[in-house]
Amino acid sequence: MSKKVIWITLISCFLIGGVVFAATLYNDVSTTIQTIQEPEIRKISELRTTEVELEKKEPFSLLILGVDERENDKGRSDTIIVLTVNPSNDSTKMVSIPRDTYTEIIGKDKLDKVNHAYAFGGIDMALNTVENLLNIPIDYILQINMESFLEIVNIVGGVTIENAKAFEVNGYTFSNGTIHLNGEQALDYVRMRKDDPLGDFGRQARQKQVLQAVLKEGASINSLWKYKDFLSTIQQNIRTNMTFEQMIDIQRGYKNTITKIEPIAFEKGEGKRIDGIWYYIVDKEELANITSELRQHLELESGGDFLHSQ
Repeated sequence: MSKKVIWITLISCFLIGGVVFAATLYNDVSTTIQTIQEPEIRKISELRTTEVELEKKEPFSLLILGVDERENDKGRSDTIIVLTVNPSNDSTKMVSIPRDTYTEIIGKDKLDKVNHAYAFGGIDMALNTVENLLNIPIDYILQINMESFLEIVNIVGGVTIENAKAFEVNGYTFSNGTIHLNGEQALDYVRMRKDDPLGDFGRQARQKQVLQAVLKEGASINSLWKYKDFLSTIQQNIRTNMTFEQMIDIQRGYKNTITKIEPIAFEKGEGKRIDGIWYYIVDKEELANITSELRQHLELESGGDFLHSQ
């Protein structure tokens, strides 16, 4: 057999293998997304007049709930992060909502900690409560079991972050400066709160760091070779209202934008005990400013009267 024939054969096998791999990948991803979809979650926010058209690269919002599930208990959404993504100015804004925030629980007719909404009524109640608090439409939601977080970090090869303050927890020493974390370390890193002088706010800052690093690493080509592990973890630990087609549109049109994160923080509120329970009371002016910034980023009107009740 001539060298030319051998090369043609090898190239043909490579191309055919690539097509088969691509088809298999597409089918596996499509099947996985179908299994993690929650059909009962509402598809369009009441604060929208029309559904977001991702193929036109319109701005959208995403709520990420990190849930610590417990035996015989729904658990609580101790991580509550809202992203607004705008490809026209190539930016993503991220706001972490303190889990102890005192707010109206939509559907429960009471004021309580925002992270209790998930325990009371699952994804829908959490979504509606956050939407009411911020007075912006929440278009999509990802609920992540925090125990799976370490698996995702390991699949992308770990994350590298800048640690502002050295501390020890669960036998790990997190040095000041640039550090690389595996999954178990990353989970301890984001959960630490007791020894942080900033308390829950320091915890939120670390959550943002690690999430941003995961998004960056997850977009790398190397992660594709571990896609079966990644899909298995997703299937067991993530729930969403996004369709496979919507995820494809986001990957195509928003891939770079969603990694360019500008953090927004609640800083002016205060802790307060009500009936013996500690709550975080947001500063109304600061909340109004955050709402205004997010609405502007989503290219919405100013918003008029706020829906939330504090």
